Amino acid sequence: MFRLDNKTAIITGGGSGIGKAIATVFAKQGAMVNIFDMDEAGAANAVNEITENGGKAKFYKCDVSNQAGVQQIVDSIAAGGPIDILINNAGIAHIGNAETTAETDFDRLINVNVKGVYNCLHSVIPHLKQNGGSIVNMASIASLVGIPDRFAYSMTKGAVVGMTLSVAKDYLKYNIRCNCISPARVHTPFVDGFLSKNYPGKEEEMFEKLSKTQPIGRMGRPEEIGYLALYLCSDEASFITGCDYPIDGGFVKLNN
Repeated sequence: MFRLDNKTAIITGGGSGIGKAIATVFAKQGAMVNIFDMDEAGAANAVNEITENGGKAKFYKCDVSNQAGVQQIVDSIAAGGPIDILINNAGIAHIGNAETTAETDFDRLINVNVKGVYNCLHSVIPHLKQNGGSIVNMASIASLVGIPDRFAYSMTKGAVVGMTLSVAKDYLKYNIRCNCISPARVHTPFVDGFLSKNYPGKEEEMFEKLSKTQPIGRMGRPEEIGYLALYLCSDEASFITGCDYPIDGGFVKLNN
């Protein structure tokens, strides 16, 4: 069950964190993984780890906000065979409310978190239409509940949910399924960097505090997000489309 043999997957932001975990899980299950990332060192390391364990992976330096660049890479992959899976994982975070969010930061989040998802959908869907396939977009619980000081970030993730529903509806007849995943806090290198930058000397204390905001008492692990993405892209999930899956340790429903 949950095998991806002979499947070709594109995973944006696959060089670290959740994206790397998804790439690793997919490769273990037989997929040919194509990692799009701007971090050459991180992506190269991810590819090496996958191939050393018998998996298949390639890295493409790609700015998802650049449509022409995305299109060129996607077409080159498709020239080698069908594309079956798209994981829109690349994204950036921002802290601030409507007053403190600068226009430059607002535009930057739109370009990566919204336009980046659109660019990949725009380029990949024509290839998925040939044989059908699965798309998973990475949203966030910030699109479901109010999170303090996440104005621009929450806005972009709400857009991701909207795009997910639209694509699911428009491409049913092509056997393309489209879902999204909404994680709560997941322990990635980004979290460690955020804590060291904003809470020097108090990293351990703040990590514990952030962990306990999930009712389950801890942050998620990247591979746990990878397992959910695997299920949604597998044949076992063939009856599922147009859904948003919170994976949040009870954050949305149990935080009373």
